[in-house]
Amino acid sequence: MKFLGNLIWLLFGGIVTSIEYLISSLLLMVTIIGIPFGLQTLKLALLALWPFGSKVTDNGNSGGCLRLIMNIIWIFLGGIWICLTHLGFGLLLCITIIGIPFGRQHFKMAALALAPFGKNIQ
Repeated sequence: MKFLGNLIWLLFGGIVTSIEYLISSLLLMVTIIGIPFGLQTLKLALLALWPFGSKVTDNGNSGGCLRLIMNIIWIFLGGIWICLTHLGFGLLLCITIIGIPFGRQHFKMAALALAPFGKNIQ
């Protein structure tokens, strides 16, 4: 079922979303300051490519205070808008019974988009 869900996800927007995150990641990595943020959008690109069966886990206390500061900067630089977009799509998809699994994947991406520093995708 995970393979079928991922295949449907890819056909109906997963590839486009992943490419958009990949392009934004490359644009962020042009500058030295943008490299950490570009790495976080790469996480989102990977999750957007194959969300069913993927888990977002916390690193624990790796990074400490720096992780908190980077997440706050991320939120102000656009993370809140990415999160709200995924929440909106998730709510829209959850209106129908068929869309609930896909809406849940958007909710997973929204949580990662809000605070990606200190998170891993498995």
